[in-house]
Amino acid sequence: MPARLKIIGNYISPYVRKVLVCLELKGLDYEIDPIAPFVGNDQFSRLSPLRRIPVLVDDGFVLNDSSVICQYLEDRHPAPALYPADIADRAQARWLEEYADTRLASGLIWRLFYQLAIKRHIFGETTDEAVVTQAREVEIPVALDYLESQLPDDGFLFGPLSIADISIASFFRTASFVRYTIDETRWPRCAALVALVQALPAFQKLARLEECMLRLPLAEQRGALNTLGAPLSTDTYGTSTPRHGSPREL
Repeated sequence: MPARLKIIGNYISPYVRKVLVCLELKGLDYEIDPIAPFVGNDQFSRLSPLRRIPVLVDDGFVLNDSSVICQYLEDRHPAPALYPADIADRAQARWLEEYADTRLASGLIWRLFYQLAIKRHIFGETTDEAVVTQAREVEIPVALDYLESQLPDDGFLFGPLSIADISIASFFRTASFVRYTIDETRWPRCAALVALVQALPAFQKLARLEECMLRLPLAEQRGALNTLGAPLSTDTYGTSTPRHGSPREL
């Protein structure tokens, strides 16, 4: 029997969520080591030389980067397909996935969520309100303006659900933890797409586990996840002491 797929990375991470949604939609058996951002030990550094999550371990084969992992899962387990069949649509889906991973992440995660959640609760540091204001008033609206121009009036981007839809919705889910919501009067297509994707059973299943973690200190999260039936690994690469690393570690 092949070894169970293993994911190293936290449920609150949009990059980890993207991979977990793909696993759930494809019906693949996996376990997770839900280490909090910025607490990976030295062994984790050997698996992830950039100290980023998620990491996939497949029967000893180690793979980094959420986009690479999702494409690997698609190649190994092509049904149900999460990439469009049409070549041009597939390329556009990958572009929008990259746009989410970089442009959306810059405003929603590194300038908003990092400042309001990670900096405050992981490192005990003061929020830079100027950075938060710049994100809310400039950077995020610019990103949403572009997305609004790319999205359909209703439904998923390319007909069936794709990696692009999953990626975009994953970032807005993490941003919701610091009470960011899309103004549906200004960006109705973005708001509708995110609501549609986040209502999927795979997203809702993960949402229960995410919400459990958000209410608890780090030391209590693993036990609570276990009580809820999360597929936890028996070992962990996490430590109790956070350390600054790459901003993409989240």
